[in-house]
Amino acid sequence: MENCTVTGFDWVPPFARGIVRDLRVRWALEEAGVQYAVEWIGLSARKSEDYRRKQPFGMVPALAAGDSRLFESGAIVQLIAERSEALMPAESAGRAETIVWIYAALNTVEPPLDSLLALDLVHGDEEWAPLRRPGLVEEVQDRLAVVAARLEGREFLLDRFTAADILMATVLRLVRHTDLCSTYPPVDAYLRRCEGREPFQRALEGQLADYARNEPAAA
Repeated sequence: MENCTVTGFDWVPPFARGIVRDLRVRWALEEAGVQYAVEWIGLSARKSEDYRRKQPFGMVPALAAGDSRLFESGAIVQLIAERSEALMPAESAGRAETIVWIYAALNTVEPPLDSLLALDLVHGDEEWAPLRRPGLVEEVQDRLAVVAARLEGREFLLDRFTAADILMATVLRLVRHTDLCSTYPPVDAYLRRCEGREPFQRALEGQLADYARNEPAAA
């Protein structure tokens, strides 16, 4: 990949910093050793006709790479990985297993964790929130128990770090406002291991620096 530009929001509220999905793409590019630029858009620009041509749903990230215009963080990370053996094994069995765990992270693990984040940090004052939360926590625990079983005796989801770990770790970070991950030692150790990687730290520091640079004067 060359001439990569990742689109992210220029500013988000504090609770969302470090979990906005352009972080996944930045991390993948850092792991793959691909240089990239960042293009910021304001939250109010999401619905503009110009941006919807880049990202039909008005979300982030979008990625411009040469003549390609991509959207959806999981798809972008997978496409980066398919061009980098650092993120996906060359042999077919390892590639298949990586892709399986990419989709497990996005389709099975992420939905209840994302819902718990929204309930706690966006809808926490709603009357229905205390009624919904116990069932949602149980769903999250079910997912974490399976991930913990997979990680028992392993450092990563496969026998080495892959793009699947980028997606799984960023999904697990969605419930960082709780102690749920810490109640599953293999998951807790895994998340710390992933977050300790230098490419992740560079991606996170870059995202947070962008938000700080664009901090509204009244904030």
